Amino acid sequence: MNDTPRSASHEPPEQYSPRSHQGQRPRIYLAGDLVFRPDADRLFMELKKICADAGLEGVAPLDGQIDLDGSTPGFETTLAIVSADRSLMDSCDAGLFCLDPFRRSADMDPGTAVEIGYMAAQNKLLCGYTVDGRFYPEKVRDYWRAAWGKELRPRMTTGGSGGLEDQDGIIVHSEGMIQNGMTEGFIRLSGGTISVGATLPEASVPAVKALAAGLLRA
Repeated sequence: MNDTPRSASHEPPEQYSPRSHQGQRPRIYLAGDLVFRPDADRLFMELKKICADAGLEGVAPLDGQIDLDGSTPGFETTLAIVSADRSLMDSCDAGLFCLDPFRRSADMDPGTAVEIGYMAAQNKLLCGYTVDGRFYPEKVRDYWRAAWGKELRPRMTTGGSGGLEDQDGIIVHSEGMIQNGMTEGFIRLSGGTISVGATLPEASVPAVKALAAGLLRA
């Protein structure tokens, strides 16, 4: 298990520049599958306190959905939530992303992956955290064992970012990374880090400190 936080190997893009808040704390978008968890309110409260202790303002997706409370589930409500989340991301200076596997699979929440790409395109600083420090190919291996009772196998061809494939012949990629290479890669290319801990709040602390160092630097 990879349980040691790793530092970023890339500097933030030259065009990245935190906006001036005229004395206000930089705003951090708290992204991840936390919104779907039964203890979402408690988790976001803890994350906001961790951000506040670091001189940042944590902003949860639920903060932008207050007007949608009580809405009937369906297409229009879902689209309204997406729009609210996008507006919230636009108002933030950086993103903090939970990279935990989603619904017992190897991959993270796909909606959070989209948000990583969206904020990366805005050249904002990103950091990630997780309680699952296994490398991505290990997650795929364990998923195939648990769900299908089958093992991965060596690839018959070479090249790419993985030396194994699953029983469908799909490459098991992103070796050396905790999550899909595009998601973790965008975080690291922004100048951010990935941290691992026993609980989500504990795991988030080094990532929040890294955000503060990047956003509050002189």
